[in-house]
Amino acid sequence: MRLADYLDKGASLGRDAPCLTMGERSFSYDDVARLSGRVAEALRCSGVRPGDKVAILSGNDPIAFSCVFGISRAGAVWCPVNPRNEAAENRELLDLFDCRCLIYQGSYQALVDKIRPELPKLKTVVCLDGPGADALEFDQWLTAAEIELVEEPVDDVALLVGTGGTTGKPKGVMLTGRNIETMSALTLMGYPFEGRPVYLALAPLTHAAGVLCFPIMALGGQVVIMPKPDLAEFLRLVRQHGVTHTFLPPTLIYMLLEHADLVDADLSSLQCFWYGAAPMSPARLEEAIGRIGPVFAQLFGQSEAPMMISMLPPKEHFASDGSIAVQRLSSAGRPGPLVTVAIMADDGRLLPAGERGEVVVRSSLVMAGYYKNPTATAEASKFGWHHTGDIGYLDEENYLYIVDRAKDMIITGGFNVYSVEVEQALLEHPDIQDCGVIGLPDDKWGERVVAVVQPHAGRTVVPDEVIAFVKSRIGSVKAPKEIVTRPDLPRSKVGKILKNDMKAELLAR
Repeated sequence: MRLADYLDKGASLGRDAPCLTMGERSFSYDDVARLSGRVAEALRCSGVRPGDKVAILSGNDPIAFSCVFGISRAGAVWCPVNPRNEAAENRELLDLFDCRCLIYQGSYQALVDKIRPELPKLKTVVCLDGPGADALEFDQWLTAAEIELVEEPVDDVALLVGTGGTTGKPKGVMLTGRNIETMSALTLMGYPFEGRPVYLALAPLTHAAGVLCFPIMALGGQVVIMPKPDLAEFLRLVRQHGVTHTFLPPTLIYMLLEHADLVDADLSSLQCFWYGAAPMSPARLEEAIGRIGPVFAQLFGQSEAPMMISMLPPKEHFASDGSIAVQRLSSAGRPGPLVTVAIMADDGRLLPAGERGEVVVRSSLVMAGYYKNPTATAEASKFGWHHTGDIGYLDEENYLYIVDRAKDMIITGGFNVYSVEVEQALLEHPDIQDCGVIGLPDDKWGERVVAVVQPHAGRTVVPDEVIAFVKSRIGSVKAPKEIVTRPDLPRSKVGKILKNDMKAELLAR
């Protein structure tokens, strides 16, 4: 299955059925198929060949998402770009990916202006919604021809996803058609689907919300797209469209539980309310089940093994007697039926149930590797298993529990934050001599970024000013939510900052 095949599969179940809907505008499967064919031909006329990389920089938008299937028809590789990244990070990713074409929304013109001069490999730039500066206008760029044939992608690579590393340097995760096929199969096998699904996409289509569209389309389902987060509108759309499936990170679920409109909302159509991308408080999950219904379903994965490493469908949130399985709510579910999960020691030994080590995976879900980075690929696949970088254990019933992250990654509000990148930004501040960044549990964000800083002698650190300083460099998502000042930092004998000691002290506080 290539990405365009999911669209065509849905079209075979009814070309006039609604496919992508936003606001008052709805595109049928026939509409999206025809548009994607025109995009494919326009790409070919622009010199894009199978295996070439095409980036999309856009918020949630049905036209932009339709372009994904045009990229697939041309045999090219979709590169989703997160518009929340800073300009330098997106420039670095597009350069790393060897992108030949960029399709973008006009609202991101300033970002495109910043990065385009430093991207000599970028040959075609297209603005979706009007004339852009030195860019082709989308409607004029499109050709009249509709390409029904789907070109074979080179090496089966369907998309390149940017992800960080312990050094903060981005890597490109190569996901194949087989990876997405496995993810889609796991989704359809593991979660409830009755009738033609209606999926509400509030989270960014460049993230989990986007790839979940593929199994929905395989069943001829409708994808209702929200252009921006609005929980009152979310609740209204669930009722209006009879939404059966949706996905939100825990942060937004917490906000939903506190929303005044929830009391009177009609959510009876929901079959499956996915949550993931960050740790979720078991107490808040239990509250959500009680107030919204027995429809919550966890998924655990990463860019390198998308979405479905382990799964906790709605029924497994309950014990055999019908009561909520409170202990199980803190797990990440069981490994999917097409996935093998083990716990590994540093020397490659597989550990028994209950023992903690790195979570490792074998499955056709696992990426083909990191783009142009054989060293990182080899590191991630040591001993013949994919290494997730997460520390966890399996219990006697094979439920997976994640307890820590081996690479100091912090997940806040569903976004990955790498401590080294934040530390580097902090160390640019003239008043800071040294620092360590950790994640602490947070009811709203899952984890919050906390910086423990050591000022230069004779200088004073002003927390709000430091936070604003970091925001200006790496953005608000990665900036610390809290600054703690210490005259010195705990260190090992060789001078390494002991982050575990810092975390233990702050948790005790």
